Amino acid sequence: MSAEVIEERSPADAPPPVRPRRTRVRELPEVRWAALATAAFLPALALDLTGAPAWLWAPLYAICYAAGGWEPGLAGLRALRERTLDVDLLMVVAALGAAAIGQFLDGALLIVIFAVSGALEAFATRRTADSVRGLLDLAPDTATRLTPGGAEERVDVSALRVGDTVFVRPGERLPADGTVREGTSDVQQAGITGEPLPVDKGPGDEVFAGTLNGTGALRVTVDRDASETIIARIVSMVEEASEHKAPGQLFIERIEQRYAIGMVAATLALFAIPLALGAELTETLLRAMTFMIVASPCAVVLATMPPLLSAIATCGRNGVLVKSAAAMERLGGITRVALDKTGTLTEASARVRGIRVLPGSGLTEHEALALAAAAERPSEHPLARAVVAAAEERGLRLEPAADFGSAPGRGVRAVVAGRTVQVGSPLALLDSAMPPLERPGDPTPPTGGGDPVRTDVANESSRTATADDAAPAATADDPIRTATTDGPARKAVDQDDPVRVAVAEVDDGGATAVAVLVDGRPAAVLAIAAPLRAGAAEAVAALGQLTGTPPVLLTGDNKRAAARLGEEVGITDIRAGLLPQDKVATVRGWEDTGERVLMVGDGVNDAPALAAAHTGVAMGRAGSALTLETADAVVVRDELAAVPSLVALSRRARRLVAQNLIIACVCIGALVVWDLFGHLPLPLGVAGHEGSTVLVGLNGLRLLRTSAWPSAARTGRRAAGSETMSGGSSHP
Repeated sequence: MSAEVIEERSPADAPPPVRPRRTRVRELPEVRWAALATAAFLPALALDLTGAPAWLWAPLYAICYAAGGWEPGLAGLRALRERTLDVDLLMVVAALGAAAIGQFLDGALLIVIFAVSGALEAFATRRTADSVRGLLDLAPDTATRLTPGGAEERVDVSALRVGDTVFVRPGERLPADGTVREGTSDVQQAGITGEPLPVDKGPGDEVFAGTLNGTGALRVTVDRDASETIIARIVSMVEEASEHKAPGQLFIERIEQRYAIGMVAATLALFAIPLALGAELTETLLRAMTFMIVASPCAVVLATMPPLLSAIATCGRNGVLVKSAAAMERLGGITRVALDKTGTLTEASARVRGIRVLPGSGLTEHEALALAAAAERPSEHPLARAVVAAAEERGLRLEPAADFGSAPGRGVRAVVAGRTVQVGSPLALLDSAMPPLERPGDPTPPTGGGDPVRTDVANESSRTATADDAAPAATADDPIRTATTDGPARKAVDQDDPVRVAVAEVDDGGATAVAVLVDGRPAAVLAIAAPLRAGAAEAVAALGQLTGTPPVLLTGDNKRAAARLGEEVGITDIRAGLLPQDKVATVRGWEDTGERVLMVGDGVNDAPALAAAHTGVAMGRAGSALTLETADAVVVRDELAAVPSLVALSRRARRLVAQNLIIACVCIGALVVWDLFGHLPLPLGVAGHEGSTVLVGLNGLRLLRTSAWPSAARTGRRAAGSETMSGGSSHP
């Protein structure tokens, strides 16, 4: 069957969207064994307390012991074989010891409570994993791959290779990350980028595995293997986060073995010494076993990881990927924030900020923009896309362009509605006559044999020339090339020349000036810049309030553009014109003085600074692969407001860890003192010990609630409001 036939298939025939699946409670073996132990214990307890004969309740107790104790007992024996003392094994030994002296009820109660506690822990761990691994369910298992002859074949997604072409029908989910080769459609990609509305996709646009295709058919060239898709990387990073333990957890685990050995030694002493002095066997053994139970560090061991893993899962559900529990713990301890400019505080793509119509042109703003956009429409230069997008946003009708041509470093020229329109560098168009442009019909193609219509893309960096030879080169930090320079090298502007005055004003505003000529005469100057991200100023204020130190701007852009942005977002400490090594040196300088720096960036040149910082956060949508790999956390949705929310959530997780440690230590200490200097019944000791363990575990799961992230966001907003009010009071 040919690919063309497939296109006729309607969206109603497509397979229904796959919904993420959450593990059911009864699917966990720990829950099933705990349920069986509890089901056997409850009737045995009733029969035992009512004085029923032993042959009725004893088999039920035996089932309870076996169901709740076999798995931790086996795990403990395996650990003992590796010369590791497992606390689980001590609990089972204590239960068997109670049964050995006839305290069947006490031992069974210990087994049940211990089994239920383990089931709760397993359920919490699985819920954390489900919240992230559910993303994998969004990606289909199979794909329609097109052969070189145009036929289609159904293959497993794992069989797709880079360079393959897949066909995606309306209503289907995309099987791989790739680039649209043919077709147009709207794609719902909220699960990856967080965008609430479908995004229009056409040839050259990037698409992601697991996103839902809309009404059009797409042919997509596969760019990444199945194991390297955005979804797979998200899952991989969060799974790695669960495996990398926080420093506090590592410290607890280091002392756990020594503590357990000391506890066993104290238990033996508590049993042997009184017995040697003539104490009664049963009472002495019960006291010793009670001590071993209540002194076990179960609650302490469980104090650290659940809050941090719950916070990681909550972040993952809200578009922020934290790569490890250690990173989550570090985020709450930052004392200073450094931010990149382009792609972090501003959008990664340029937009038209303003239109300056020149005197004598006879055009309105809309007319000038429509002519410029019509001439730029065949171009793929980023600035050309910004001009066309501005015209489309205003609903302007674009006339077809004829005789289109482009010249690297100068701009484009085309005939629109019978008028010759030139759009490009003010320096090239205003200071000298524009030479003949390269055209698709020219007999001599440009060097390299590329498409002459798109030669403006081949030399993107020279599209907007600088005002003079002393102008700084554009850096990787900022793709918007400014047509200005700083310092005395800048040429004086003739105030009687309205064209150059307009260009200078655009330059001084921190934007890129683009000249528009109609029939050889200057008609307008467009101001193009990367717009500020929504909520950037609030995020900066919140971060300053959370850390107690004003954030710093680290950028490779020129000083004027950086200063203007700083004014807009409220940053006064601005370090401009920095190369990647300069950013690293700045961050290390702070680190050497004891500061714990959070670096937020997106470009390749930010990766070294992210690695050097105490903690690094990358903007994920436009971030480079190196940056995403280097960062400790990734903001998938590119919402800058998520950064203060992330810091606030991390601090809340750290507070929960501290609460859990206090609860655990107080409970263990109180029960141990009670057992040593009073008479603590074994059932009460078991209930107190396991109750504190369950309480600590449930307290750590509070951050899994859906209200946890909005609460952290409110904390960030309150911090921003506090910062704004304090700033306002200090600057009347």
